[in-house]
Formats: sequence, C-alpha cells, structure tokens
Amino acid sequence: MRLYASVAKSGFRRYATYRIATAAGVFTNTVFGFIWAYTYTALWDQRPHLGGYDVSQAITFVWVGQALLATAALMGGGFQEELQERIRTGDIAVDLYRPVDLQLWWLAGDLGRALFQLLARGVAPMACGALVFELALPTAPLTWLAFLLSVTLGVLVGFAVRYLVALAAFWLLDGSGLNMLSGLLCLFFSGMILPLNLFPGTLGEIARALPWSAMLQVPADVLLGRHRGAGLAEALAFQLGWAVVLLAAGRALQSLATRKVVVQGG
Repeated sequence: MRLYASVAKSGFRRYATYRIATAAGVFTNTVFGFIWAYTYTALWDQRPHLGGYDVSQAITFVWVGQALLATAALMGGGFQEELQERIRTGDIAVDLYRPVDLQLWWLAGDLGRALFQLLARGVAPMACGALVFELALPTAPLTWLAFLLSVTLGVLVGFAVRYLVALAAFWLLDGSGLNMLSGLLCLFFSGMILPLNLFPGTLGEIARALPWSAMLQVPADVLLGRHRGAGLAEALAFQLGWAVVLLAAGRALQSLATRKVVVQGG
C-alpha cells in the first residue's frame, strides 16, 4: 500500500505544477457558478421549492456542482486519455509487466488528482459563492464528514466509469467519440445540468438509479441534509455498491483485454 500512496502523492504533485491552468480553472468554475446561480435564482423565483429545494438549497447545489466538476471529473479527462494513448501506442505492455496492479495504479494516481482538484478548484469557487449568496451550508461537523465520504465514493464511481471507457481503446482505433459520449451522459445524469429531482416520472427514477447520480446528486443531497439516519446509510450504500460493481467490471474487462486482444502498437 505504501507504493500506491506514493503514486497518489505523485498524482497530487503532478497537477499542482500546473498553476496557471489551475487558476484558469478556478476562474472558469467561478464565472459559470455565478451564471448558473443567477439562472437558478430566476427559475426558483417562478417555481419555489422546485424539486424539493428552496432557492438557497438550489444555489448551494450549483456551487457544489462547480466544486465537484473537476474533482469527480464529470466531463471526463484525468488519466483516461493517457491510458488510451498508452494502449494505442503499445506502451501498455510495459505497464502490464510492472509488479503492480494496473487498476490500483491508475486509481491511486486519480485519487491524488481528485484531492488536489477538490482543494484547488473546489474550495475557492464555493467560497466566492458563499460571499455573494446565502448558501444552505451545514453547521454540524458530522454532516461535513458524511459529505467528504460521499465525495470520495463519488470519485471512486467516476474513476470506475472512466476506466471502463479507457479500456475500450483495446478494441477501438479512436476512443474520442466514446469519451465525448461518456462526458455528455455524465453531465446530464449526474445532476450537473439540472438536479435529478427535477426529472419527471420514470425518467427521474431511472436517472437517480444510474451510477452517474452517485458522482454529484448524492453528495450534494448529503451536504444539504436531505439524507439523514437510515437514509444517509442507504445513500452511501448506493454509492459504494456502484463503485464495487463498476470496479469489478473494470477488472474483468482488463483481464479479458490483456488475454485476448493484441495492443494496437504491437
């Protein structure tokens, strides 16, 4: 485990070196946060308590989304393109010869990335939003701890989804189309565009049952105090369940690919 901890630290330091890109990301998240917040304010002025949120909770949802956009890689990115490129060039063969677990190696690096993005691109936009808007932030430390646990589980689910997409490069000559599709599905079904509680009928039930909801909708609702007691345990179990299922699927697909497929680079 010490090796994977070192890989996570390396992932953290790697993203910490891109200071200008980080500053640009903070600026972008903050600007879009204000745009979405004022849009939500206008919408909730017309439809108070839409989706079960009051206007303060709705605006808080916006800023949580901006905080987790890069943390949970809701638009894709991170290790995904790098792993696909290594598969395309054949460098993945070198990775497979290393005395480490391939999935855990990339997971450790992605956890380091996620921690940096949460601290660098999550806290600052949320603080800016809190200065201008009245956010429905909890005062109980246990709620914040539950939120951080939920975010961690959401990051695991996000990694597992992107790992599956990346492994598709074993069979595809170009994974950019699949990457784009995965990113669009994540933005729509995570709650980034609109909270999933606003989706009507069967569509809403399906959206809330899909793994993408574990990446934003569930952590946001945990922070807003909508999951308490047994409901909180159920929400965290939902995230953990999807993380286990998707990570297991990734391991199975990895095993199939490395046994039956020749990497494109030879």
